[in-house]
Amino acid sequence: MSDFQGQVVLITGAGGNLGAATAELFGRQGARLALFDVNEEALVRVVEDLPEAVEAASFAVDLLDPRAVVYGVDAVRARFGRIDVLANVAGGFSMGPPLHETDDHTWDLMLDLNLRSVFHLCRAVLPLMLEQGSGRIINVSARAALAGKAGMGPYCAAKAGVVTLTETLAAENKHNGINVNCLLPGTLDTPQNRAAMPDQAHDTWVPPAALAQVILFLASPAARCVTGAAIPVYGRT
Repeated sequence: MSDFQGQVVLITGAGGNLGAATAELFGRQGARLALFDVNEEALVRVVEDLPEAVEAASFAVDLLDPRAVVYGVDAVRARFGRIDVLANVAGGFSMGPPLHETDDHTWDLMLDLNLRSVFHLCRAVLPLMLEQGSGRIINVSARAALAGKAGMGPYCAAKAGVVTLTETLAAENKHNGINVNCLLPGTLDTPQNRAAMPDQAHDTWVPPAALAQVILFLASPAARCVTGAAIPVYGRT
């Protein structure tokens, strides 16, 4: 794996399973970490679990509040001076009724958590990357982005939007030294998913640490010719 010594990596949803795994992996590669999550207590636990040598700063940020996002990104710049990698890990999932019975709250929640949050972060971070003349953005979409599923309309629509947003940003910035890609993970092997689906074959799911390794690759020089891609990471399902 490439050495990220001194690079600044901003990870959203850092208090969750995938966010924590991503933070640990980049930290072990020498990156300086800016960790965003709305749950301040979860951020504290993630920072405490990092190796002592890792330089990390946590920021309690509501990703759905555009002013809070701008304030958070400004705080990262004040602390570290730059942002080399943005990993948009934050998101959420819920099943629902058929689309014609879906209420506005459910629709808005899925689009807010999974798409609006990505838009807010990319909009806030890109000017800094453009000023630097370099950057890597990795968004987390989902396998569900590729086809609608019964009871998952809002989620599928939001994750499909992440793919299109990624492609747009890649096209707009491919000559600016900024690569933008997204991942299409299958079911993540988390305690929450195991509890929700106890009868499934958990060993076929995607461990968060494995998905974090793909994020690391896309942020590395080895992926310098990859932009606008939606990369499947399905496990063995």
